Amino acid sequence: MRQFETITHIAAPPAVVFDLSLDVDLHTASMARSGERIIGGVRTGRMALGDDVTWEARHFGIKWRMTSRISAYEKPGSFVDEQVAGPFRRWHHTHRFVPDGRGGTVMHDEIQFAAPFGLLGAAVETVVLARYMRNLIEARNVHVKQRAEESARTS
Repeated sequence: MRQFETITHIAAPPAVVFDLSLDVDLHTASMARSGERIIGGVRTGRMALGDDVTWEARHFGIKWRMTSRISAYEKPGSFVDEQVAGPFRRWHHTHRFVPDGRGGTVMHDEIQFAAPFGLLGAAVETVVLARYMRNLIEARNVHVKQRAEESARTS
C-alpha cells in the first residue's frame, strides 16, 4: 500500500474550500484531461455524508470505473472519500481544511491506495501509480484553489 500527502494554501475560507471540494461538477471539470464523467450516484452539485458517485475515466489508455462514498463528514474541517467498488484494492482519501490565521485555508490531502494483483500491483504502485496519483491530486487541487479564490474575491 502507498500513501502520500499534499498541502495546498488557498486564499479562501475553509467553508468555501470544503464545499467546493465536495462539488462533483468541479471535480469533473478538474479531471477533463482524462475524460472523467459521472455514470452513477450523485450527478451534480455537492456530495454529503453517505453519498456515492461512480466515475468513469480513461487512464493509461484504459477505461476505468470507480465508485466512491463519503464515509466521514465534519463541515468545515474534514471529510473522507473511500472506494466502494473499482480498480484499487484500497482507496482512502482524507481531506482536511485548516484555517491559516489570515482568512485562508491550508488544504491537506492524505491518500492511501493499494493496487490489485499482489506483487505485480505493488511494483506498479512503486514504478507508475505513486507519481501518477500525486499528479492527479495536485492538478485537481490547482483547480479547487482557482475556483475558491475566485469565489472569495467576488464575495
